[in-house]
Amino acid sequence: MFQNNHYTKNRNMENTRRSFIKKMTVAGIGTAGVALSNSAAAAVAGNTEPQKKKAAGKDDGKLRFGFIGTGSRCQEHINNVLAIPDNKIVAICDIQKGPLESTLKHIAKFNVPEPKVYTGGERAFEQMLNNEEFDCVIIASPWEWHVPMSVAAMKAGVPYVGVEVSAANTVEECWDLVNVSEATGSHLNIMENVCYRRDCMAALNMVRQGLFGELLHGTCGYQHDLRDVKFNDGVHYTYQPGGDLRMGPTAYAEAQWRTQHSITRNGDVYPTHGIGPVANCMDINRGNRFLSLTAMATQARGLHKFIVDKGGPNHPYAKINFNLGDIVTSMIKCANGQTIIVTHDTNSPRPYSLGFRVQGTEGLWMNDGQHVYVEGQSKPHRWDESDEWFKKYDHKLWSTLEAKAKEAGHGGMDFIMMYDLIDAIRNKKPAPMDCYDAAAWSAISGLSEMSIARGGAVVDFPDFTRGQWIHRKPGFAI
Repeated sequence: MFQNNHYTKNRNMENTRRSFIKKMTVAGIGTAGVALSNSAAAAVAGNTEPQKKKAAGKDDGKLRFGFIGTGSRCQEHINNVLAIPDNKIVAICDIQKGPLESTLKHIAKFNVPEPKVYTGGERAFEQMLNNEEFDCVIIASPWEWHVPMSVAAMKAGVPYVGVEVSAANTVEECWDLVNVSEATGSHLNIMENVCYRRDCMAALNMVRQGLFGELLHGTCGYQHDLRDVKFNDGVHYTYQPGGDLRMGPTAYAEAQWRTQHSITRNGDVYPTHGIGPVANCMDINRGNRFLSLTAMATQARGLHKFIVDKGGPNHPYAKINFNLGDIVTSMIKCANGQTIIVTHDTNSPRPYSLGFRVQGTEGLWMNDGQHVYVEGQSKPHRWDESDEWFKKYDHKLWSTLEAKAKEAGHGGMDFIMMYDLIDAIRNKKPAPMDCYDAAAWSAISGLSEMSIARGGAVVDFPDFTRGQWIHRKPGFAI
């Protein structure tokens, strides 16, 4: 079993609580979940007192950005940071030469000063955080480094830290994000771009304006055939027909590290694309919360079949026992009574879908088929096409920023997300999707692994807000 760590992604009562959660997580998961490497785990430990940093834009009025992990996702973020006026890139960090050189060439296209480069070892990001002053650091490294790097950035006094999805792999890691954000006052923002997808924001508008009545149920997930991303030839991002099948250190991009999660884990390892928008509709952490979860997984067949189909039955990878079920289904119960079904499906031949369904007492939206039904306004027992409804309830962020977002990644939602984060930084507002969102959404991974390991048992969902959810008000995209 290989492990690849390349970047290219305080009170006694609380200490007792954290210790209990840690013990329960280890006992419940057993070998499930991804344990941090010794070097990654070391970044989480230590003092949480933040370093003192200059105020935002103190020198020239520009926000100072840093990036840890310089793969393609980093370059997409750079596009949006530099497309918005009065931002600059101070430093970038990676331990792989290729992504660093590619990112420097990419930045040069904008005719801006070249950032400082930190490299040379997997702790280089700590040197960058300690040496430089930032208003925001964006983390786009492999999943196992998200929490160590986020924690290090918050402890270094970075006021806003953006972490790519999923933010954490285990329940304990989720608590680390919450505890360090609270202790340091640093704003952690989970970079969940699907929350800014135009149809999701229009549906959220419809929910807030009461079109669907009282919400009852939601479905969502990540249903995306990634077999040709989990294996490639070490040069191309995706598998090339007739080419080599590689994963791990000799592969390229996500195949270096993502495939390993399919070997060692069995649960919903990537839940936030789906759950983020549904959680916003249901006011999770703001008047509502997740109470419990139960999960089940199918057999693991897809990756083995892909290997045999492309490389033959004697390919060395054909001997690997993949642990991740091809389809993982989690059901969540909410404090206000709603149920949510979350599906993970990345090892099967299928078209892309996040499978959204937001249903209430007076109507619903389903994105598979692009349907809306509103009682009293739609024809009885007939679906409406969602386009007309979404034009009417288009969110103001999209109606005002459409032209600027048009050329951005993922249909423009990446630009809208970055714009909203930068607006929060400049106006010293809370993170749009904060540490409690990052923890609650990402905890589905560890909890689903725990439930599956126990034969589909119901597991309690931690209250990462420690009771604050009762009084907190919705703040996303208001």
